[in-house]
Amino acid sequence: MIEMEGITKAYHLGRGEVLALQGVSLRVERGEMAAIMGPSGSGKSTLMNIIGCLDRPTSGNYRLEGEEVSRLSDDALASVRNRKLGFVFQTYNLLPRTSALSNIELPLIYAGKGGRRGLAWEALKKVGLAQRAHHRPSELSGGEQQRVAIARALVNRPSLLLADEPTGNLDSRTGEDILKLFEDLHRKEGLTIVLVTHERDIALRAQRRFFIRDGILREEKGEG
Repeated sequence: MIEMEGITKAYHLGRGEVLALQGVSLRVERGEMAAIMGPSGSGKSTLMNIIGCLDRPTSGNYRLEGEEVSRLSDDALASVRNRKLGFVFQTYNLLPRTSALSNIELPLIYAGKGGRRGLAWEALKKVGLAQRAHHRPSELSGGEQQRVAIARALVNRPSLLLADEPTGNLDSRTGEDILKLFEDLHRKEGLTIVLVTHERDIALRAQRRFFIRDGILREEKGEG
């Protein structure tokens, strides 16, 4: 699913250069659930942006489902994102004046797909929130808003789901419910998931764990 080799990302600051990623190599197989841990400033957000085709590396190779995406144009990257990727963020990013169901339809509108209402209903049922379909985000709890955001990420039936601190704005009980939902999507539907977190107990829920610091990535072995 994900094959990265020697990925670097450099930013120019004044006359100098900062390496946010230093020769990162990463392989995630189809159907795996992987977690990337790291402190603030470690490079994990930069890495997530490249995995999600929101940015391109300075050097190195990145193949997503066998397609070399590291040197695609902006338009081509946008097409890959729309066809293959679903995103879940800490802040939900829902349109405030639009119902849950209409929020979920947005990726389908961008993709020009028909049958949007039925697909949105299907995604909302998958996250157990069909009864709240016509509520606006302000009428939903934080956990419900995140479920809507997950449904929106799933509606295009992506190959890969990327979740960036998805429980960061939630209390521990609600966060646990969201993590169980991810585990169900992974276990029952075989969805490939990459989860970015700074919390070790969340990372331990994944099959595989990676740790990044100062732009250098390593895989963590064992349970502890």
